[in-house]
Amino acid sequence: MKKTLLFISLILLLLPLQAQKTDSLRIANARWQIDSLNGFVLKQKHFDRKNCLGSNQFVAIVEIPASSPRRLAFAYSAQRTPTSTLARRHGALAAINGSYFDMQLHNPICYLRIDGKELGINTPQASDSLHRKYYQYGSLALSGGRPVIFVPDSARLAERRLPDSNIMTAGPLLIHKGRVVPLRNDRTFVTQRHNRTAIGIRDDGTVLLVTIDGRTRQSEGLSLPDLTRLMRYLGCRDALNLDGGGSTTMYVEGHPNDGIVNHPSDNGRYDSGGERGVSNCIVVK
Repeated sequence: MKKTLLFISLILLLLPLQAQKTDSLRIANARWQIDSLNGFVLKQKHFDRKNCLGSNQFVAIVEIPASSPRRLAFAYSAQRTPTSTLARRHGALAAINGSYFDMQLHNPICYLRIDGKELGINTPQASDSLHRKYYQYGSLALSGGRPVIFVPDSARLAERRLPDSNIMTAGPLLIHKGRVVPLRNDRTFVTQRHNRTAIGIRDDGTVLLVTIDGRTRQSEGLSLPDLTRLMRYLGCRDALNLDGGGSTTMYVEGHPNDGIVNHPSDNGRYDSGGERGVSNCIVVK
């Protein structure tokens, strides 16, 4: 009896590891739809039969090699504007939505600096105005259009001391210098499946802009632990979660559906018509 219980316990311990290995291979060996574009690659895959991290998923990736002449920039609008519209306004080849914002007031609620101009700060908590909220613990700086993901100081306004001309704060930070960053487990924002947008960087300098659709039967979305695993499977040394949910949008110039690659969910349907107006985005130029 004891041997049987020990065997069952061992199997239960090994099952999550086997599932992770299976997911990793399934994602790495997937037959992605690949479009080689001007200095970057667009990869898309619909994982059905609940065979990607235990659920149906649609994943879209803009992959920019380190050798590419393409560069990133931040785009901002004082009035919430769809990512695709912001992208076209800035002559972008591709774009994803950026960091968090106030739906009613339209303003960024995480730090945002573009070309040296401060456009948003980290909004405080009612109980603690000195430190930052849990989704403000990851920052992205652009140096010559190439991204650097880093851990900001815990002081709420610490970004003001940084010399970089272009900074966007978001979070949570998922992976930093190859190490998985622990996540809170007391927030449904973290533990439940939602649409997700993320940026990652591989060891060789390749940049990944990633969207995962959610809130539909065809693509159920990911928890943040699952998003972390996905970014690891994609080979990221650093990875930062951005605004998600109904904001999650990927745009690629010349793509069908007015350039909208994924299935934004604000209309409740699995199509290209549910794009939400956002405050800011990351564009490829």
